Amino acid sequence: MIRPFGKRDTGTWIEVKGFVRRLLSDDDDGSRHQRFIINIGNRTTLLIAHNIDLAKRVPIGMGDRVHVRGMFEWNDLGGLVHWTHHDPLGVEDGGYVRYRQRDYR
Repeated sequence: MIRPFGKRDTGTWIEVKGFVRRLLSDDDDGSRHQRFIINIGNRTTLLIAHNIDLAKRVPIGMGDRVHVRGMFEWNDLGGLVHWTHHDPLGVEDGGYVRYRQRDYR
């Protein structure tokens, strides 16, 4: 069973697998982010904000399965996952979006 993420999980690294439920427009305010929502099961969805200034765009479509590693941040809508890219300073391991056996980081 998938446990819901909450405020207490803010700032923690998480890994989730899910299916793309919705493709959103890019967020171009500041660093550019590819945005999409994944369904991780048990009626739980997460917004993924993938920095495309630091990593390549993921060529996903509706219903595609992805594996995501990133930093969870809680918000009033349930939360989002960001830092799905390498750490440009080399301090953290960073995250990724894995799609079709390829990591986009």
